[in-house]
Amino acid sequence: MGRGLADASPAARAVFQEVDEALGQHLSRLMWDGPEDELTLTANAQPAIMAVGIAALRVLEQEAGVRLADKAAFVAGHSLGEYTALCAAGALSLADTARLLRLRGEAMQAAVPPGVGAMAALLGLDFETVQAIAAEAAGDPQNGGQVCAAANDNANGQVVVSGHVEAVARAMNLAKAKGARHSVLLPVSAPFHCPLMQPAADAMAIALAAAPFAAPTVPLVANVTAAPVSDVATIRTLLVEQVCGTVRWRESVLTMAGLGVEQFIELGGKVLGPMIRRITPDVPTLTASDMSGVEAIAKAIA
Repeated sequence: MGRGLADASPAARAVFQEVDEALGQHLSRLMWDGPEDELTLTANAQPAIMAVGIAALRVLEQEAGVRLADKAAFVAGHSLGEYTALCAAGALSLADTARLLRLRGEAMQAAVPPGVGAMAALLGLDFETVQAIAAEAAGDPQNGGQVCAAANDNANGQVVVSGHVEAVARAMNLAKAKGARHSVLLPVSAPFHCPLMQPAADAMAIALAAAPFAAPTVPLVANVTAAPVSDVATIRTLLVEQVCGTVRWRESVLTMAGLGVEQFIELGGKVLGPMIRRITPDVPTLTASDMSGVEAIAKAIA
């Protein structure tokens, strides 16, 4: 996880070292040597994923001479990736981003006791149908209803629901009856992006209010609005809302394409690229999580 970048690039090594120092922890050692069950704890996974993305960007900027501010019209990220996007655009320092994501991970994990919540991907249904299914699965709040919400609108026919275990199970059964191609429980530690995360949203509101922000060098397309934003106060508010709100990734990609984006580039992973290709198959998409990928992107956009 990022080791190839660190071995090949001083710029990448500097990113992992700065994140380690910001957290007071050898997170990079955990990323490269494990144990995996410790790395996948939300409080570790969130800053680790961010570090790989920023390491890839630093290699692209410092060693390939391709500056984000010169080439990008927008930045965007999925859930925790929104923090990576803001760091990439200079709105947050790397150290502050790492510390915020550590707090975010801890707060989200602590918001709901283990075994109370769940998330499931419902495949083959559109977003509006899944919203209706989630509302039905939750039941009437006046009569002891539970939480079930459409958490992630990832791509055409790929929507994730989140909430109480029993409500998510009902949503999976309802989805089958509505013609879903498949439904699968996700291996997550908490029910993210639903109202059960309110304690985490409250904790992030305090942390984000105190964090030093700058205006991003390019606008962020925000998860909860699927619209560009550059105002710092608004960004803070949207990051708080994002904890409980729907990640509107499909709409965000359509927004960027509609505003003239001619190419999407994913740095640090290979998850969003396939989603983007499903949403906008006519717009080229490149992904890079290692040196060969970064070098290919540098060549393509130089």
